[in-house]
Amino acid sequence: MVQQRSKRKKTSTKGSPVRETKWIWMIAGMLVCFLCLVVWHYRAGIIYYFRVATSKDKSLTKEAKYDIRNIEIMSKHDDKVFGIDVSTYQEEIDWQKVNTINDHFPIDFVFIRATMGEKGMDNKFSRNWSKTANRAVLRGAYHYFRPNENSVKQARNFIRKVKLQPGDLPPVLDIEEHPKQQSMDSLKVGLKRWLEEVEAHYKVKPILYSGDKFYSDFLEKEFAAYTLWIANYNFWVENPKEHWAFWQFSEKGSVRGIQGNVDLNIYNGKIEELEKLLIPFK
Repeated sequence: MVQQRSKRKKTSTKGSPVRETKWIWMIAGMLVCFLCLVVWHYRAGIIYYFRVATSKDKSLTKEAKYDIRNIEIMSKHDDKVFGIDVSTYQEEIDWQKVNTINDHFPIDFVFIRATMGEKGMDNKFSRNWSKTANRAVLRGAYHYFRPNENSVKQARNFIRKVKLQPGDLPPVLDIEEHPKQQSMDSLKVGLKRWLEEVEAHYKVKPILYSGDKFYSDFLEKEFAAYTLWIANYNFWVENPKEHWAFWQFSEKGSVRGIQGNVDLNIYNGKIEELEKLLIPFK
């Protein structure tokens, strides 16, 4: 019995192969977790900061955010066309300085929020629209659709406020909300009424904006014929799908002349193709 106990003690010491193997697996697991975390931060876009060169430049905050993922995406698609979309959330924009994203990638188009629902109007629309009139940038206006308000009245609200001209981008319908007091089928009927009313007025087919999942789950079957502007910020997505005319790939863009973040977009084609979408000159 004494001999048996001594053998057991020898096999249960700290230096036993079983415990050493366990520690190796634990350390390996921690390393894998650490590497996954590093990869996640890298793919999500590690934000770094730079100091403003001169305090006279009021368009920049003391520290401006550059998103590495944005730079990667734009560098990969530098044969395509880049643009931004703005609303009252961007406050007072110095349009004379709005030329590039991250001081490098040229801005060739901008979408400006005009109206919301039956009566709402973006309080910065008039200023933003007038300031972009003589800029060398293609511009368009969009309407934020409210599912529980009358769709025809919403269309007429947009038509009253937005005077599109030849050379402007087509009007845009932005649908993001789920209906609260109606079915999804009723929402689709309302969207079609807005699109038809606006198309009849401007004589051009509108663009449809939505989130990737919202569109694929509810709208793809009935609205596939429209030019699509899809929002998808997933950091694993590196390329726009073939049917996305516009891809809103980030909400964390840095543009000189705009305080804070701004949405970034890629047109899935060349500038000559984008120009074919413009309201034609008679």
